[in-house]
Amino acid sequence: MPYDFAAIEAKWQERWEKEGTFNVSPDEGKQKFYCLEMFPYPSGTLHMGHLRNYSIGDLMARFLSMRGYNVLHPMGFDAFGLPAENAAIKYGVHPYEWTWKNIEKMTEQLKSMGCSYDWRRRIATCHPSYYRWNQWFFLKFFERGLAYRAEAPINWCPGCKTVLANEQVIEGGHCWRCGSEVTKKKLKQWFFTITKYAQELLDSLDDLPGWPEKVKIMQRNWIGRSEGVRLKFDVPSLGETLETFTTRIDTIFGVTYIALSPEHPLVSKIIDSSSDGQRIRSFAEKIIKANATIRIAETEKEGIFTGFYAVNPANGKAVPIWIANYVLMEYGTGAVMGVPAHDQRDFEFAQKYGIPIIPVVRPEGSELAELAHAFEEEGIACNSGQFDGLPTGEALKAMAEWAENEGFGKREVQYRLRDWLISRQRYWGTPIPVVYCDRCGVVPVPEKDLPVLLPTNVQMPKDGHSPLPELEEWVNTTCPNCGGPAKRETDTLDTFVCSSWYFLRFCSPWCDDKPFDDEVHYWTPVDQYIGGIEHACLHLIYSRFFTKVLADMGLIRFREPFQNLLTQGMVIKDGAKMSKSKGNVVDPDDIIKRYGADTARLFILFASPPDKDLEWSDQGVEGVYRFLSRLWRYMEENMEQLNKAALEHVAMDALSEPRKRDLKRRIHRTIELVTRDIEVERQFNTAVARFMELFNDMYSYEPKDGTDWALLREAAETLIVCLSPFVPHICEELWERLGHKEMVVRQPWPNVDPTALVEDEITLVVQINGKVRERLTVPAGLSREEIERRVLDDPRVQRRLEGQRLIKTIVVPDKLVNLVVKG
Repeated sequence: MPYDFAAIEAKWQERWEKEGTFNVSPDEGKQKFYCLEMFPYPSGTLHMGHLRNYSIGDLMARFLSMRGYNVLHPMGFDAFGLPAENAAIKYGVHPYEWTWKNIEKMTEQLKSMGCSYDWRRRIATCHPSYYRWNQWFFLKFFERGLAYRAEAPINWCPGCKTVLANEQVIEGGHCWRCGSEVTKKKLKQWFFTITKYAQELLDSLDDLPGWPEKVKIMQRNWIGRSEGVRLKFDVPSLGETLETFTTRIDTIFGVTYIALSPEHPLVSKIIDSSSDGQRIRSFAEKIIKANATIRIAETEKEGIFTGFYAVNPANGKAVPIWIANYVLMEYGTGAVMGVPAHDQRDFEFAQKYGIPIIPVVRPEGSELAELAHAFEEEGIACNSGQFDGLPTGEALKAMAEWAENEGFGKREVQYRLRDWLISRQRYWGTPIPVVYCDRCGVVPVPEKDLPVLLPTNVQMPKDGHSPLPELEEWVNTTCPNCGGPAKRETDTLDTFVCSSWYFLRFCSPWCDDKPFDDEVHYWTPVDQYIGGIEHACLHLIYSRFFTKVLADMGLIRFREPFQNLLTQGMVIKDGAKMSKSKGNVVDPDDIIKRYGADTARLFILFASPPDKDLEWSDQGVEGVYRFLSRLWRYMEENMEQLNKAALEHVAMDALSEPRKRDLKRRIHRTIELVTRDIEVERQFNTAVARFMELFNDMYSYEPKDGTDWALLREAAETLIVCLSPFVPHICEELWERLGHKEMVVRQPWPNVDPTALVEDEITLVVQINGKVRERLTVPAGLSREEIERRVLDDPRVQRRLEGQRLIKTIVVPDKLVNLVVKG
């Protein structure tokens, strides 16, 4: 019969679901393995990026189960957030309706892929049974001083009409979600104090050898640890003191100006105190409107002199105070000491505005000539009073001690990382569980009153703003403390709160009196996590932070959530990432309908190493389909003989014919190499190539007796078992047709027979004075004496030795012989 993939795949998907094949529970007698792919946003249907992610994860889960692990492999949906809300507005449906419709559609698609999920554990973060625990965690963070409300300059996305965390502003100063240019606003917002864990987040990256180095580098850079000195500059005319932070206190004698961020608190006092206040205000407002990322990258430095001066505490000199576009309030103190001779940004600024440039560090062994650019390297202190002549390393230490002793400086560590802004001015999210009472202030909602339900009887405004503030019957409530009138918080939580702990909920999603029960201690941490590198400084940092807080609360027993991380590459077509706007999207449903899920999975896994971008190829898909069709036909045509063959494997030492021994060796070499490809190298494409090589050997093998058919049955069973994590449906069907009652997914991964790997013959390299001159084919396992004899008896070697005297023979068995001669 032909390869009817549609019928085969439907049959086995139905049977897996009916028998609960992939349902798992803790088993102390087995080693656990938690395999997890990043769960999707249900904003529509699956795309090829999803298909790749979940094919990789399913392969890993099936393989490890066959290796004897008790594998937890769950799936759910990151269901709150802007995608659903924006789609609901666009199509005139409620976000609730849109989201749940997509959840069911994507569940159906994942099942059609044959993914081995324990579907009993499916979660959707928009369900009250989940988001009540978001609220519970918020309250616990609030109790521990890790959640607070403050007015701060924030990133505002005009397209999404909400604030964004720093991590959600991407290259060029645009919203990570909609691409709008982000601006600045001042609003009262809720924050999580992630900065309290900055050092641990940095240090414990060293405890993650299973993470790609590029992800760890991205996180180190984002956290941005700096050791330096906080310095005080008095501003006598304003009665104020300015604080700056510098990593190069050795350049303090070269300070010729102070630059403030336009958001700095002192700016408003300067404006009020200056006769030129209106001009300064206009400049500051213009810069504030510019995006922070653009300001950092701005090649043209802009500034305005305020008319006020600070006193350099190192030498008592007055230095002018400027407001500059390249200084950001989010970094350091929002004020920098300008040292033009030794910082290129300061150098460009000083040149533009005619500010003095005073070198205070010179190259070792020479003097600084007239500067064409800033000298930013280490050297020898000069023009620095009592510190002249000190190398940079010594000057840094000596000046820091001096600043502390004199009372104008203090050594400290600062981080680029800022507290996580978790408020969102949108509807489709977890309500923040606090109320505002005129008498009591900010009051947390009591745990017994959770969840604070998100009202679903709303009309979505066309302009995208949240309808919650207008729902008076929901907003107006009573204060849990005094019983008086109060108003609910109408902001919702950042959707990344949902995804910061979802991997814990999968351990016991049916638990209704706590976020998770004791199963969490068996299953966690996650052993293998799979997802996109675009989440390196978003989800992955937030999840690490959440895990550390929950460990400190005593809820879990580990401090890093994901032991191993695989970041798969993108799926691209015609040289660009697939997107509707580019018109190069390939619909997974179409591919599965036309070729089958097994073909789609195998192409995804074969076309590229998992961490590299995958170039979509219609020809490649057809090639993989032909391979599966050939395998099906071969098995169909030979099934009768294969089923008659002996079930016992023929031992290697019972085989004498070279061709029989070669096939046996190919079988076990395939097991050995494929196991390493999957388990160690994570190179699934090379594993598929090895399957194809084994099949080609089977296909071309001409059976002549019962031993040949027994070998072919061993080869077929090995191929089916090892190929099944890649293409489970066809392998289940072929396994059943070979007469097996138990499903192939229940089979143990085959063991390698070491005796079958021993080569009958080897290629012996012959060197003369260290240079390769010949290669001889000899039986494997010869003694040193026999190897030497065969080499010296070989006519080709003898010709090369003519006229030369053999001094020494070096033999490395089964590898090489080096003949040392003199002419």
